[in-house]
Amino acid sequence: MKECLLYKKSGDYLECRTCNHRCRIAPFKRGVCGVRENHRGKLFLLVYGRVIAENIDPIEKKPLYHFMPGTFSLSIATVGCNFRCLWCQNDDISQCTKADFDRDLIMNRLGVEMTPEQVVEDSTKNKTPSISYTYTEPTIFLEFALDTMKLAKKEGLKNIWVSNGYMTHETLDLISPYLDAINIDLKGFSEENYLKYSGAKLQPVLDNIKEIYKRKIHLEVTTLIVPGVNDDKKQLDSIAKFLASISKNIPWHISRFFPAYKMLDTPPTPIETLKLAESLGKKAGLKYIHLGNI
Repeated sequence: MKECLLYKKSGDYLECRTCNHRCRIAPFKRGVCGVRENHRGKLFLLVYGRVIAENIDPIEKKPLYHFMPGTFSLSIATVGCNFRCLWCQNDDISQCTKADFDRDLIMNRLGVEMTPEQVVEDSTKNKTPSISYTYTEPTIFLEFALDTMKLAKKEGLKNIWVSNGYMTHETLDLISPYLDAINIDLKGFSEENYLKYSGAKLQPVLDNIKEIYKRKIHLEVTTLIVPGVNDDKKQLDSIAKFLASISKNIPWHISRFFPAYKMLDTPPTPIETLKLAESLGKKAGLKYIHLGNI
């Protein structure tokens, strides 16, 4: 365990300030992400240095099409997530329950133990010019990601986050000096649907997209279009206009949904819906629109 960086004590409770859930965590309980625990009055990250996934991916898989194209990125994750997306593609590592986590912790199945130095060494050994913090949600393993990012920066490596964009400004302040690029998953433009399908609010994501662009961090945005969730013309048009209002140069990745996790009975996104989103993006003036999963 490692003590968390961003929290405030309030009686017996601890307020985590890492993501915008800002969980108030009772003694020996955990936040929404499942990996931050109030242990004897201090907040600890339970997955520091426990890498559940490590792969070498094309950077386009993040997806990033306008940042170091044609290169490969060392990609890592720990278990846990602060969202509960019903269509999650990585639910086997992101959506573990407390019982699952405790069992795997006891049986040492929470991943390979790695130090930040070892992650950076793997990147340099495999000649990948960047490290991506991805697959689950890097915000929830902030302390491990940040220590790794600092070392990577010293070695001349680039740092990339693939994120749901729900970090607090306090977290953003910590990572900004070391973060070179980010892809944020904008899951729709309906507050009701964000809460219903992901268990989070929309506005903090929109605010972070604006703030990250303002900080001159390379930004690309992805929307997975899920039938019945965010595929209506109003939402798609709102996303396109929102991005264009910040900058028409923000790349928008429009991805096709395939059945997964708790939405196995939902059909794949019709190609026509992706084409509709593309046309709305062009109409809004976005210069870089990419269709994915087709």
